[in-house]
Amino acid sequence: MSKERARRRAEREAERARAMRANEERQARRARRHALIARLTPRPVRVRRQGGLLARRHRAQNVVVALGFLLVQAIVWLVWESSTVSLAVFVVSLLLAPVVMTLAFDRRI
Repeated sequence: MSKERARRRAEREAERARAMRANEERQARRARRHALIARLTPRPVRVRRQGGLLARRHRAQNVVVALGFLLVQAIVWLVWESSTVSLAVFVVSLLLAPVVMTLAFDRRI
């Protein structure tokens, strides 16, 4: 009788060990899947702009330069009908925009 109990206990322990291994394998698969999903999921991006005084000032200055750029393009388009002149003024304006920003607005604070 005691040999029979020992055999049944050994079977129960073996079954428990198999169940624990299967559970550990499931948890490992789940962890790998979660790690893969975490790598593939994009991180949240901050949408709000900075609201400090300097950021607002720089945005306003950029808007002024952009409006001036668009105004120059509109005037050239209305005055000259040549697309070559319009393209040349566009390229020159693109090259001069940073110069205008540097000369018009003192960026040293």
